[in-house]
Amino acid sequence: MIRNNRMKRFSIVSSAVIVGALLLGVAPATAADPGITAKEIKLGMSSPIQGDAGKVYGKLPGAMKAYFNYINDNGGVYGRKITLIHRDDKYAPTLAAKQTTQLVINDKVFAIVGALGTPTHTLAYGSAQLAAKKIPDLFVNTGFSGFDDLVKYPTAFTVLPSYAMEAKVIAKYIKDTPALASLPSAFIAQDDEFGKDSTKGFTASGYKFAVPFKDTFYPQGGMSLDRAKGALTTLNGLGIKLLVLNTTADVSATILKAAESLKLEKKFTWIIGSVGGDSNTMLFLGVSPATIDGVIAASFFPDAKDSTDPYIKQFMTINSKYNKGITFDNVVLQGMNTAMLTVQALRAAGKNPTRAGLIEAIQTKGSTFASAALLPLNYSKTSHVGYNGYWVGQLNAKGELKPVGGTPTIYTTDSKSGPVVVSSFKRAPLPKNGIPNN
Repeated sequence: MIRNNRMKRFSIVSSAVIVGALLLGVAPATAADPGITAKEIKLGMSSPIQGDAGKVYGKLPGAMKAYFNYINDNGGVYGRKITLIHRDDKYAPTLAAKQTTQLVINDKVFAIVGALGTPTHTLAYGSAQLAAKKIPDLFVNTGFSGFDDLVKYPTAFTVLPSYAMEAKVIAKYIKDTPALASLPSAFIAQDDEFGKDSTKGFTASGYKFAVPFKDTFYPQGGMSLDRAKGALTTLNGLGIKLLVLNTTADVSATILKAAESLKLEKKFTWIIGSVGGDSNTMLFLGVSPATIDGVIAASFFPDAKDSTDPYIKQFMTINSKYNKGITFDNVVLQGMNTAMLTVQALRAAGKNPTRAGLIEAIQTKGSTFASAALLPLNYSKTSHVGYNGYWVGQLNAKGELKPVGGTPTIYTTDSKSGPVVVSSFKRAPLPKNGIPNN
């Protein structure tokens, strides 16, 4: 009799706990991850708006918000609207660390998305404890190959091809082009992970510059017009004919304007990497169209001025309505493409997404996401690398990047010692009206 009474009391108490939980709207299971409700998905982003880097990349968050607002107006992601909270880090590592931490602690975002910069985000990732807290770190805007270290950065997914990949592709292009292969060359690069990752790629390719790497490195933020003039004067005196720039677009503009002031702009053949080869930015910063004309540049996107491309055309339409007054360029293209990838990742995570489920969704389905790029995505359980190569073309005076021969040759490779190969990859068609339905 006593045992029966105890069992009745236990049953009553257990029922009360379950009923109480249901009345409070809280399931007895684990609570939902921060940043997600029945109506909203909250994402966070740290990138520069102010400072020199802000002049180039300040359009990124606005472009992403524009695409997200377009998706929100078309039903959101399974009924949830996306809110992007952006914090300006001025491209300063300590500030990026603070801003990213605030996004996690104060803003309680579901995931970080589109963070920009190698020195900024390497510090921010650790400071905000993204690995320890298992917070998805989506589509980081850096080509630093170190982010593919799944032990150190288990929740991070890069989107750009690595700088090492780009160096290997450029090296192959030079060696395969007789008019370039015979020219004495030098490499100008930023003295941090950005530049050093490229030197790793050139070294792996076997290509050798006439001037040692260490002699042409410049400190981050340290390329003034006078410094650029001095470097170009020295290189011209050494008989250098081919200059490869691994620079941000504002530094590319500084170097080219220095060349103009010295009447050296046509004394060199110029090759500029994808980060610094944004012609719209260089033209905006005062580089002459005549100097731009003939510059060799690498890209993984179609040209941002090519309105015949279905992805470009759709993004231009979204930009004109949701990002009014902002000129469409490579930066806006990158922002909208990143936002489209993010929407597909959230959809792939299912109708009741979790942080862990979002990471798994990219690992298992991310390689199939539709994208404006002409290169494949390489996400898997063992790789958090986005695109894996480039095509190489020439800029004209309008700043349009045109493939030599009329059709882009797509090169793919890895960040280590693997070969550079020509790819037959064909990208997925644009989802109807640019709205993912995966």
